[in-house]
Amino acid sequence: MTSFHALPGPVMVDIEGFTLTEQEKKRLQHPLVGGVILFARNFQSRTQLQALCAQIQAQRTPPLLIAVDHEGGRVQRFKSDGFTHLPAMRELGKIWDGDPALAVKLANAIGYILAAELRACGVNFSFTPVLDLDYECSAVIGDRAFHHKPQVVARLAEALAHGLQQAGMAACGKHFPGHGAVEADSHHEIPIDHRDLATILDQDAAPYGWLGGTVLQAVMPAHVIYPQVDELPAGFSAYWIQRVLRQALGYNGMVFSDDLTMEGATVAGDILVRAQAALQAGCDMVLVCNRPDLADDLLARLQWTMPEASQARLQHLYPLEPALDWDSLQNDEHYQQAQQLRSQYFSASVTASTGGVSAS
Repeated sequence: MTSFHALPGPVMVDIEGFTLTEQEKKRLQHPLVGGVILFARNFQSRTQLQALCAQIQAQRTPPLLIAVDHEGGRVQRFKSDGFTHLPAMRELGKIWDGDPALAVKLANAIGYILAAELRACGVNFSFTPVLDLDYECSAVIGDRAFHHKPQVVARLAEALAHGLQQAGMAACGKHFPGHGAVEADSHHEIPIDHRDLATILDQDAAPYGWLGGTVLQAVMPAHVIYPQVDELPAGFSAYWIQRVLRQALGYNGMVFSDDLTMEGATVAGDILVRAQAALQAGCDMVLVCNRPDLADDLLARLQWTMPEASQARLQHLYPLEPALDWDSLQNDEHYQQAQQLRSQYFSASVTASTGGVSAS
């Protein structure tokens, strides 16, 4: 089959299983598609994952960005057939409280392991790290957050991002300006954060300004409403994305919407209205997950040409150097040292391959 030649579009979609169906191949060749996000349901083994990624890449020239939510802890999509079980980020924050230098070293090592293993299988981007502050009130964030202090979050996120980049992977800070201070889960509810702008900028949003586009090549806004600032969730708000993130904080990297099928996004309208609102607010690419019917509906109706600036930001997310294959990675000195350090403080839980993995 000859791949379809087209510049990437502004929509990231997902797929159902271990291989592409004919309908999915057709969907990935749509000029509005610019990337694919994988889930646990797409992983059976490393060999299968490598074949799936190669199949995805074969659909388009230039190839699509292949992404995943692979943070560590409970948000890690691939956990068997050799993939290292990575700790939740809160564990690094706990170590920081006793030994900041050690926590930084571990964050860097974990970032390298995370990225190197994904890249060895053909995945070239992960939506990590989480920059939300740990207020101990958000169940959906919880131990995904590094710490309750923005200075600590920024330093550990920087170290983890440096590890990602050493393995050739870009970093994505989320969920701007902060999801940690609300109890509601935006997957199922519409969270509302009643704090004022000054407080949010001084606390939750501070790491984004400190790290900037050099460390965070991408950012994902939250499906959270901050009514003292804007009536729209941050991911649909030109005030948050353009005025605060781009102008006040000087951020020049890629902006992804969070999944437009989440309950926190429904306030914007149907799938077309949601996508238009996010793109017009300043998102470079929108995600449509777990609803192929809505993805197809959006692709049939959306009229949007990805701006040159968005194309350029997207290109910065692609690895510049070829990845080590899995066998070469096991013999890589950097990887071995990172694993040795990690195993001293976290269980070396690498499990054998299982069969199918349910969607998450």
